[in-house]
Amino acid sequence: MATTLLNECEKPGKQHYKILFMSWAGWVFDFYDLMLFTFLLMPIGKELHLSDIQLSFILGSSLAATAIGGVIFGFLCDKFGRKIILQMTILIYSIGTFLSGFAPSLELLLIFRIITGLGVGGEWATGQTYIGETFPAKMRGRYGAFMQTGAPIGIAIAAVVGGYLEHVIGWRACFFISILPAVIVIFIRKSLPESDLWAERKKIALANNVKIKKSESWSKLKLLFSKNYRKLFILSLILAIFDMSAYWFTYSWLPGYLHQQRNMPIAKSTLWLLVTQLGGLIGYSTFGFVSDRTGRRPAYSIYSFIMALGLIMITLLWDTIAAYPYVILIFMFLVGFGTGMFGGYGPLFSELFPTNIRSTAMGSAFNLARGIQFFTPVIITVVAVRYGLSGGISLAALFAILTGVWIWTFPETKGKKLYVETD
Repeated sequence: MATTLLNECEKPGKQHYKILFMSWAGWVFDFYDLMLFTFLLMPIGKELHLSDIQLSFILGSSLAATAIGGVIFGFLCDKFGRKIILQMTILIYSIGTFLSGFAPSLELLLIFRIITGLGVGGEWATGQTYIGETFPAKMRGRYGAFMQTGAPIGIAIAAVVGGYLEHVIGWRACFFISILPAVIVIFIRKSLPESDLWAERKKIALANNVKIKKSESWSKLKLLFSKNYRKLFILSLILAIFDMSAYWFTYSWLPGYLHQQRNMPIAKSTLWLLVTQLGGLIGYSTFGFVSDRTGRRPAYSIYSFIMALGLIMITLLWDTIAAYPYVILIFMFLVGFGTGMFGGYGPLFSELFPTNIRSTAMGSAFNLARGIQFFTPVIITVVAVRYGLSGGISLAALFAILTGVWIWTFPETKGKKLYVETD
């Protein structure tokens, strides 16, 4: 009797929700560990005597490391399974964050942030691959997007720790305590089952030794550039580059922008950033429903253009609405809401690529694009010399618009069923 795969179930059950919760929790602390640094830029720079350019270089290097981590762990995830690699990546980014609290110099802080970036780069693709492979096709969009709600929650926690707690315990202690949630997550994930779609494909491959040898002779990355997948992978990489640029041009210096250029006290700027993350939480939560109903492409365009509108208003047109703080907050909310488009990556990539290279494709495209953001914090600080931080951050609106347009180069994949391939 044939075994029913999890993604063939009519409705999600206990196993589905366990996978969803574990993947979501990992993304919360993954993003928290990465973003905490942006909220500690000023106290770190003051104690270690670092310039804005040096701080931007450290932040950019951690983003570049996510590209390496995404490629390496994406390949390992397809080869050894989702469960073990997921635990490994969480352990790595937790260690990197913990060690950051000991950094006495630019050089060691750079090394520790790179370690963090390596783990961060590997975790996302693993979690999204789990969800993409196990949830029913008609609901894949909403649950993949729900996992992404971990990002605004992670940023919100980082904002509270960096904006409020840092004044009490210091920036080093903020890094020390940040390892605790990840340790808890690692412990809980021991009960996480393996993706049955991956496991079934592995069994089929093992039953055919000839095909195993043939497939093992090609690296996963080379397979991505084969005739069947080359175009899709390049389209996916460009989409990720546009979207990542929109995101990191927005957030890498947004706390500093509000504090330095708009003269907000740390407590007030933190509160305003929490409004942005509230928008992000709602955006991620709703994106999946919109994409499952209207399709992947229309949903991307709607959310991307909303983000672009909000960005233009809080940067280039700030002076126009400065007299009405509540109006500024509305547009900051819309910036966060628009980032909900990131909720489409997991479902879209799951539907574009087969099981044997799914995590490799996700990890490579998503994190190579994030790695390119090495230049983003530095570009913003260079542009800011002449046009202010608002000028640098406003570039994010252009990339948001490009994202909303580029998505139409893809085929519509809404509702596509996934199955066990036999190579």
